[in-house]
Amino acid sequence: MPIKHHLAAVTALGLMLAAATPQAASAQSGSTRAKMLVSADWLKAHDADKGLIVLYVGDRKDYDAGHIPGAEYVSLLSWSRPSSGPDALTLELPSAEDLRAKLQGLGVSDKSRVIVYAGRYDTQSATRILFTLEAAGLGDRAALLDGGMTEWQRLGYPTNTAEPKVTPGVLAPVTYKARVVDAAFVQSHAKAPGYRVIDARAPAFYDGVMGMNGLKGHVPGAASLPFSSVTGVDQKLKSADELTAEFKAAGVKPGDHVVAYCHVGQQATAVIFAARSLGIDAVLYDGSFEDWSRRKLPVEAAAVTAAK
Repeated sequence: MPIKHHLAAVTALGLMLAAATPQAASAQSGSTRAKMLVSADWLKAHDADKGLIVLYVGDRKDYDAGHIPGAEYVSLLSWSRPSSGPDALTLELPSAEDLRAKLQGLGVSDKSRVIVYAGRYDTQSATRILFTLEAAGLGDRAALLDGGMTEWQRLGYPTNTAEPKVTPGVLAPVTYKARVVDAAFVQSHAKAPGYRVIDARAPAFYDGVMGMNGLKGHVPGAASLPFSSVTGVDQKLKSADELTAEFKAAGVKPGDHVVAYCHVGQQATAVIFAARSLGIDAVLYDGSFEDWSRRKLPVEAAAVTAAK
């Protein structure tokens, strides 16, 4: 992004993580995945737990028509830095102070457990919320409802239309971790050993059939791993074996750091979530192709190349 403030780039310290052996990475990924996901059965059994906060992200009309009892509605844009000025982008991490206020307003306290779930087609919105929580240091207390509303309804669990009464929480000051990078970082690491840039958009954008701001194609050296490919038709995260195969096909080697981007920094968080579930270190180019195209930076376009 044009201005990243204290989140502008990932420092060398933030990304100098020791590469795990395949055996250690496998054990870590199983443990990490279990912490990052909860099932509909688990949520139904724990819905009365003290300190449990359930957040719905998706279409407001769907929330109003019926949601998991006790769930609060959150707007994705309300979790973003306010857009202002000619260089403002669509979706950026909010300031730490604004995020803390937002969370406290939702009843989140220092001992809360936050479960985020998506509407029928909004898994990437839920993972954006979870990415923000993880970046804010709250990842160990936040999880995704695997399968979202689709799974909840499939099991016949109850819904209602009542908005819960919320008691404001008390949360310690938020300090962001280094989880986002800028265009300069992407350019300098796109083909660097130990890094793999992933384009999480649909193949038509990666190939250059469609574009943004008059620019078609993808970041030179980036591999395609569409955000929609990390979940199944049931909206659940694919198995560890399936995801491992997809990241391997995208050129991600054991110990590599993943840098993911999409259109505005939303879809890529689904890929980052999947990577983290495998124990792969992953960061977000938050400005994504919106920022890249505004800067008129170089691109590769598979469709254009094939046509020549």
